[in-house]
Amino acid sequence: MINTLSILAAADAAVEVASGSAFNGNFALAIAGAGAAIAIGLIGMASAQAVGRNPSAFGNILTIGIIGMALAEAIAIYALIMALK
Repeated sequence: MINTLSILAAADAAVEVASGSAFNGNFALAIAGAGAAIAIGLIGMASAQAVGRNPSAFGNILTIGIIGMALAEAIAIYALIMALK
């Protein structure tokens, strides 16, 4: 026979697991977002310095910088997808 106390304990355990996984997902998303923001800033800084040193290579530097920024943003998008699961 199942008593009310065991049902309430099971419900509390389910809430704790759900809130813990939500915290982990949000934490992972925050870390990935911060990492992507730092990476984009560093790529932008390095691109600006490279263009300052060699202005004639602007097109090549821009292309490589945009690809690097897109890859950094992809990490944040992957973390968003994983946090929603």
